[in-house]
Amino acid sequence: METKPPVPRAILVGVQLPGVDDVMHAASLGELGRLVKTLGYEVVGTVSQKRDDIGGGTVLGKGRLEELAAMTGGTGVVESMAPARKSKARERFDDTGGRKPAITPDEPDPQRKPEFVIVDHEISPSQARNLERATGAQVLDRTGVIVEIFHRHAHSREAKLQVEIARLKYVSPRLRESSGGGGRQQGPGAGESDLEVDRRKVRDRLAELKEQLESIQRDSDERRSARRDQLRVALVGYTNAGKSSLMRTLTGSEVLVEDKLFATLDTTVRALQPENRPRVLISDTVGFIKKLPHDLVASFRSTLAEALEASLLLFVVDASDPTWESQLEVSRNVLKEIGADTVPSRLLLNKIDRVNEEDRAALREKHPDAILLSASSAADVAALRETIIAFFEASMVEDELMLPYAKQGLLSDVYENARVLSEDYDATGRVMKVRGLPAAIARLRRTLAG
Repeated sequence: METKPPVPRAILVGVQLPGVDDVMHAASLGELGRLVKTLGYEVVGTVSQKRDDIGGGTVLGKGRLEELAAMTGGTGVVESMAPARKSKARERFDDTGGRKPAITPDEPDPQRKPEFVIVDHEISPSQARNLERATGAQVLDRTGVIVEIFHRHAHSREAKLQVEIARLKYVSPRLRESSGGGGRQQGPGAGESDLEVDRRKVRDRLAELKEQLESIQRDSDERRSARRDQLRVALVGYTNAGKSSLMRTLTGSEVLVEDKLFATLDTTVRALQPENRPRVLISDTVGFIKKLPHDLVASFRSTLAEALEASLLLFVVDASDPTWESQLEVSRNVLKEIGADTVPSRLLLNKIDRVNEEDRAALREKHPDAILLSASSAADVAALRETIIAFFEASMVEDELMLPYAKQGLLSDVYENARVLSEDYDATGRVMKVRGLPAAIARLRRTLAG
């Protein structure tokens, strides 16, 4: 019988900087713990320290560094500036391409030292190297963890390309810092060091990936252009706020729903159910998170374009999370970065079934225009559907269209983009009284007259 390798163990490291209170610091470390668990690792401890900055060579002060090293089995000392021999954890991590390391089944599980140190900040390659020397463990920062989760959860071709671009940009400077200098190459590219060859390979691969991504994004732009006159709603918000659950209940689609951070990376577009005329399209977008790496925001810019081009944004937040307001601020800041902050929006306080009545009353008083709901409540979802329809109805107008008998093939286009209130016939064709958005009716008029 095959024995499963033990779950990798990790120690979390956090630095509480000036201006960050205890609640915010604890929330950030708690979120990092969930990120690490999403990777499949077990969090076995936390080391935290208040400092003015994280600019030191080892992130932590001497005392805290020794405490951390005692937990991981390291020396607590950065012995040499020369490249250190790789730890077993580092070798396992490299051999598996960043996946879970292979651990021998006969290792004594209760006594096993943590193989990973996870820092709740973006740290420099030299800081990571120094921590590895002092602790004997593999060191990852918050950005590295998020990039790895994105890598595992990308399914569509577009998402995989976007993540690989961000991953290479993250790895590239670390190649420079961690290389031992290498020797000179022979043959093609002679005179280049190992490091220079690796850099060139990364640059070439990035250029190739960007070219492939641009081709896919042109197709995506064409699909979005075809939906331009349709009624479009984008679900946006913090990761694990319940966007995918709402997507499933609003559209009746089999969207992946998991209690994991970044379970959804690929934008899904489905019609609101039961279908309305004209149809309302709902988009589920990638979730946001504090300290989201800039390269990932840049890579997913095309995915986030669904939010930019929507008629209505629904900000979904987990009302049961005590830090939901700061999470909402993160979401709004990311959307502001791509220029989507001018799109009309509504605030959805989701998972309200986990909030007691006293706190609900406080939420209603503080956010009177917010919609309180639970994605698991059929009545709440039905009410949200009516709210969405009412939003679009307020902008609709009634008009009359003439469909010539020679162009009856365009009838489905009319029904797709407007609500037909009545039909009549005369000598030239079908006369329809319709209701829809002014832009959609104007486009239909041009099509029917062309």
